[in-house]
Amino acid sequence: MTDKLPGLHMRIPPQPITERPAPKPAQRPEAGGAAFQEILKSKLETSTLKFSGHAQARLRLRNIQLGAEQVNKLEQAVERAAAKGSRDALVVMEGNAFVVSVRNRTVITVVDRDSAKENVFTQIDSAVLTD
Repeated sequence: MTDKLPGLHMRIPPQPITERPAPKPAQRPEAGGAAFQEILKSKLETSTLKFSGHAQARLRLRNIQLGAEQVNKLEQAVERAAAKGSRDALVVMEGNAFVVSVRNRTVITVVDRDSAKENVFTQIDSAVLTD
């Protein structure tokens, strides 16, 4: 049984190989020095806490700057929530609200005081208020 499909006996002439242009290197925004990601990374190098991409975007968008002391306070708040068996916590610190996955030690989102008005935080099982 040697049924052949029509057109399969035709040969396609070879095509010349063309080179694609090299991709352009990614350009970094120049906002007065190092990129936000690099600054945040340097602050968190010794931290056990991670920030999701969404949380990092919210920090930038809302112009919330975290220093080593604030990151340390946030870590301590997450540790206190973990000690009580929390899975997802709302941490209120210096007028900002951080929704944190305690199990993963990951900040999910950040809301500043102005944006938090009349907001409802759901899918949390605990709240930690820092001093």
